[in-house]
Amino acid sequence: MQHHHSLSQPPATRALFNWMSVIVLVYLILVAVGAISHGFKDFSGGAEGAAQIFAFANNPFVALLLGILATALVQSSSTVTSVIVGLVAGGLPISMAIPMVMGANLGTTITNTIVSMGHVRDRAEFRRAFAAATVHDFFNLLAVFIFLPLELMFGLLQHSAEWLANLLVGSANMSMKGMDFMKPLTAPAQQLIDSAVAFLPGKGAAIATIIIGILLILACVTYLGKVLQQVLVGRAKEVLHKALGRGPLTGITSGALVTIMVQSSSTTTSLMIPLAGGGVFSTRQLYPFTLGANIGTTITALLAATAISGAGAQLALTIALVHVLFNLFAVVIIYGIPFLRDLPVRAAEGLARVGSENKLLALGYVAGLFFALPALMMVAAK
Repeated sequence: MQHHHSLSQPPATRALFNWMSVIVLVYLILVAVGAISHGFKDFSGGAEGAAQIFAFANNPFVALLLGILATALVQSSSTVTSVIVGLVAGGLPISMAIPMVMGANLGTTITNTIVSMGHVRDRAEFRRAFAAATVHDFFNLLAVFIFLPLELMFGLLQHSAEWLANLLVGSANMSMKGMDFMKPLTAPAQQLIDSAVAFLPGKGAAIATIIIGILLILACVTYLGKVLQQVLVGRAKEVLHKALGRGPLTGITSGALVTIMVQSSSTTTSLMIPLAGGGVFSTRQLYPFTLGANIGTTITALLAATAISGAGAQLALTIALVHVLFNLFAVVIIYGIPFLRDLPVRAAEGLARVGSENKLLALGYVAGLFFALPALMMVAAK
């Protein structure tokens, strides 16, 4: 009944109600993404769990897959990167650490793919959302295909990063750790979820937190897509299209800036998915924004590395710079060469077409790329 009631309201009231809904839903999605990563962290043992996973690394390819697995489980490439820094400081060769960083880059793209599953009930929406989410995966996969061989042959990233770290070491501390304003905002809701699942034994609480997060996303994303279609008309749509759609550079820059502000690329890219699902933006338009988010997250990590002092400082900077350079080079080369630029979009749209016809296939893709394949390699490496 309520729905009919809102239709009879004057346009101004309805617009206000819609905008309020958008704010509440975006907040809930942020809480949900937070809950999922929080649950995964508890389940996998966070940094310690990631360190245990990396103990299996005995060659660069295994290291790459373990980077994916660790990040998919811990749900934070910055945590995984800091674990890698710790391992390098403890004697892990940088040549092994670099594939791990590449893997960590890939592992974070799982979050927005989970968010796109929120559109699963509507085939057309799901196709658009899934394509926009997986373009991120395919871009990073392509980047690994190009740069891992180059790295193994010439040590391209290692040499550039070491050279830059030499210049930067001992410079001012520019860490943005204290500026994370998203955490305090979502903390009350997170505590509520925590206390709700606290009675569960062992890993039960962590698993319940993940499930609550996923259910929240499923509930919010569908509704957000609908509200956004009503809200994003006229002026609002123009502003958004200017910020994202004016050209690749604008998109990349705004993606990077937003990510540096919210300190998490998965948050930035996840919030874009309902826009894609609702048909407000095409995959091609969101693509540069996603790449910007990729770069933004590494800049946050680089700034965090400037806070480390003492013996490990230069190593930490080197790894952080490898991460930044990997993403920068990838954007310049893949986005700069038209033939390569189209590949991730085509692959994502192709996969989404198949996945929207066969939902299980879409799920299998997520489970396979992020969990099963790396886990199998881990067993094989044993």
